[in-house]
This record gives sequence, C-alpha cells and structure tokens, in this order.
Amino acid sequence: MEIQTFTPCSIKYFLKIIIELLCSFELLWLIRSVVSDVPADLIIHANNTKYQLHKFPLLLKCGLLQRLCSDADDGDEEPVPVALHDIPGGEEALELCAKFCYGISISISAANLVPAMLAARFLRMTEAVAKGNLVAKLEAFFDSCVLQGWKDSVAALQAAWRVSGWGESRIVQPCIDSIVEKILMPPAKVTWSYTYTRPGYTRRPHQSVPKDWWTEDVSELDVEVFRSVISTVRASRQLPPTLVGEALHVYACKHLVDPLRAVANGQAQSAAAEETLARQRRVLESIVTMIPAEPGSVTGRFLLRLLRVANYVSASSSTRAQLIRQAGSQLHEARAADLLIPLPSDPQAYDVGAAEAVLEHFLAQFQRPAAPDERRRMSAAMDKVARIFDEYLRTIALDRDFPVAKFVDLVECLPDIARSDHDGLYYAIDIYLKEHPELGKADKKRLCRLIDCRKLSPDVRAQAISNDRMPLRTIVQLLFVEQERTMGAASHGAAVAPDRASVDAISRLAARTNEDEPASSADQKSDVHRPRRDHTRVADGVTAAMTRSLSESTKTPPLAGRKERTTQERSSRMRNKE
Repeated sequence: MEIQTFTPCSIKYFLKIIIELLCSFELLWLIRSVVSDVPADLIIHANNTKYQLHKFPLLLKCGLLQRLCSDADDGDEEPVPVALHDIPGGEEALELCAKFCYGISISISAANLVPAMLAARFLRMTEAVAKGNLVAKLEAFFDSCVLQGWKDSVAALQAAWRVSGWGESRIVQPCIDSIVEKILMPPAKVTWSYTYTRPGYTRRPHQSVPKDWWTEDVSELDVEVFRSVISTVRASRQLPPTLVGEALHVYACKHLVDPLRAVANGQAQSAAAEETLARQRRVLESIVTMIPAEPGSVTGRFLLRLLRVANYVSASSSTRAQLIRQAGSQLHEARAADLLIPLPSDPQAYDVGAAEAVLEHFLAQFQRPAAPDERRRMSAAMDKVARIFDEYLRTIALDRDFPVAKFVDLVECLPDIARSDHDGLYYAIDIYLKEHPELGKADKKRLCRLIDCRKLSPDVRAQAISNDRMPLRTIVQLLFVEQERTMGAASHGAAVAPDRASVDAISRLAARTNEDEPASSADQKSDVHRPRRDHTRVADGVTAAMTRSLSESTKTPPLAGRKERTTQERSSRMRNKE
C-alpha cells in the first residue's frame, strides 16, 4: 500500500481551500451562514432571509450594529437577533458588506456599486468607525472609475434612480454632470466605448464618431432622469436642436409601442394592463414637453407617430393639441400611412377627425402673409400634401362601413385649388365605388361630382371613360373634355389619333342612356359641366359630335379644308351645348 506524501506547496494549497470554505456563505433553504467552528452569536433578519453571523467582525466596522447590540448581555449564550428589513439594496448588498467585514474579497462594478454604497452608509461603515472602511473605499472607486467612464456613469445613474430616485443625490447628480460633460464634448475627442446599433452603421478603426453617438445609451435611463439630462444639455446651447430631437426619437422608439404594430400583433388596448398604459402615457407626455421649439428639430413623421401613441394611451387633450399643431406645420414631411391614427376605443378603426385636424393646421399656414420665397416653398409643400392626402383617402375608401357623406366631407377638407391634378382623387373615389357596390345613383353622382374631369391626365381620363363604375353623367363630361382636347389639337394643325376608350364608351353610352334616371333640379345646380338639354338628347348629341370628331381626326385633308371643318366642328359643338 502506497503512502501519499504532501509537499509544503501542496499543504499550503489545501490550507487555502479550507480557509476559503470556512469563510464562504452557503445557502441552506432561507438561512445563510458562515461555515466556522465558532458558533454564530448574531442573527440578522433581512426580508425573507436569516443570516447566522458573528458579532466580532461585524461590530468592528458597522456603527449601526454597534448601537443595536449595545444593550445585549455579553454573557448571554443566545445569539442576538437584529432586524434589517429596510436595508437599501436588499440581501445582496447586505452580503457584500458582511463579506467585507469578514475580510473576504468582493467584486465591485457599476452594476452593484450603488446598492453596496447605500447599504454601507445605512450600516454606518464610515471612517469614524474604522479606518479604511467600506464607504470610503466605494466613494473612491466611484470618483476615480465610475465617473470617468461613459457606460459606467449611465449604469450607476440608472441604478441609483431605481433604488431611491432623487433621494440619493450624492450619486445621481454627479452621474448626470459626468454624462452631460461627455455629451457636450466634440465627437472627435470621444475615446470611450458607446452603443450604436443603427442599421447600416459598422464602426471602423478610423471612422469618425457620429454626432448622435450618445443617444442610444442615454435612452436606457428612466424618463425623469432622461428629462434632466436633456434639459441640462439644452440649457448649454452647445448642441443643435435636431440632435436633441434625434435623442427624443431614439428614446420614443425604445419605450413607446407603435399602435399600428400593436394592432397588427393582436395587442388590443383592452388586453394591455392599466399600469403599462399609465407608464406609456407618462413617457409620451414627457417627450412632448421636451420637443425643441425650433422648426425642424423633429420630423413630421415622428410627430404623427407620437399622435398615434397619444390616441392609444388616452393622453391629455393639451398633449394631443400640441402634437396636432406641430404635425400640421410639417405635414408635407409625412406619408399617407402616418395619417392612419387608430381610435382609442377601437384600434381596428381610424380616427379621421385627428387627420382632419392635422390638415386644417397645415392649411392655416397659407392664411398668413409670407415672402415670395416662402410662398414658393409652401406651394411645393401643398402639392406634396395633396398627394399624401389622396393616398390616405384610398386607404379610408377600403373601409366597407365608412359612410359616403363622411367620405365626401373628408375629400372636401382639401380645397380644390390645392390639387394640381385629380388623378389621385379619381383612384380614391373609384376604390370607394368598388368597395361599396350598394351605393345608389345619387350617391355615386355626389362622389364623382368631386372630380374635375379637366384635371385628369389623358391616361387616367381614358381609364375613367371605360370604367363601368362611373355614372353616365361623369362619362359624358369626360367625353366633352376629350372632345375639346381633340378639337384643340386639330385647330393647331396636329393629327390626333382616335381614343379607343372613347370610341368604346360612345358605343356603350346609348345603351346606358335609358338606364340612367333623369337629373333632378338639385343636380342641375351643382353640376358645373353638365349641358342644359335633356339627358337623352345630350347623350345623342355628344355621341354624334364625338363620332364626327374622332373619325375626322384620322383623315389628312388639305390645310384650308381642315380649317373649314374645324369651324364646322366648333359650330356643331356649340349647338350641342345649347
């Protein structure tokens, strides 16, 4: 049998393991204790955990425990019970302080610094109790390491706020000052690590630091701390408003849910907890108050997204009014989908009133006097808004329950002068007619009367002429416009090819004439382009005139004869209008 011998090095190694085992905490149900031959004489109760410890190492460095154990009899063999249920930082912070008292190495980082510092101050582990105590060591680490770093300052600030809010200003305010100082530093001098995960951005060794490098890390903060950081940055007047607006955009994307995505994922408002909605409401209203007053600091699309969230979380009326006003001034920057604002009561339906209010605030800008350059800019913005709004009408037209009267009112929200062409309006009305086949002839006429046939492009006009959903009266107007186009081209000596859609429409026109009901007196007053004659006779007249016009346009007569026929055609057209 071999006898195992131990060298001095191996003996030291085993002794080290035994000492670490004797001075380590072990979990036994809800009881934590130090493995030692000396029986525990101090029992600390912290929430649901009981600690079996020793007075000698703890009382040397904890002023609070000295006071709590001062009345205990030293000859009493029973352990002294102490209740520390309200210790800040909880059980983990208490264990860090206890390990420090026992001489066990502890690891401190920005993640656990704040709980450990709060617990050490609570236990009065100060220099007055013992030299080199825990509070002094933690404060030195805080000043020399945490405040000098970027991410460590953000993590420590967030931890301090979650534990005690502004009550722990000795940690919160220095962190805020350190963060603001680094934000205001020129990007070329940024040498520390930061988070930047925007799409399309890959950091290279010699790539310059983006100006908004700090926005993503700051978005981790609670909204009140974030507000304090942004307010301090804005007060310095060293950053442009657009950069502050970008920080608000990043924060909103991180903390506010988009109602359109929530509806798409089946997350209706009724299924959301009231606490979650209240938190979203608080974040939204805080962000709105932080939007810089300078125009263009945030985009119109971002403002409309905030308006959707405001509807979803039932924000205050003042918040919604501010968003509507600001979004209206920048409506030309948006898209049609941005105007789809869900109703609070029914996220599947859209709040048309909010979209109308935004459009009204946009149109209100044109009532103010402006310089010529500004007028040109506003005219270009009006063209963009007209296209955006007509595309928005196409989406609304898909709603089978949307009433025709409300749709007409929605179309008329945009003045006719704002639309340079009516192609988009035609498509929206055509979609509405397609989705509402039960509409009567009067409603169809009411809708199509909104279309100015002269503002349709030739391709769209040809499509409308052959569209069976268009009322007969609208097709007559379209044919007149097409006839005028043909006459005008012929009068200038240009040969115009016959429009196949017009020829086909003429052949169908006679068949549909008897099916259409006679026009009422109200229709006659509101229809600007309709001739005064009887409907059947008008249809016959325009059929004959269009047939002659289209057939003669294909011939190539001498110039004199062409002029003579042009005069005759005009006379024929004038007689048909009488």
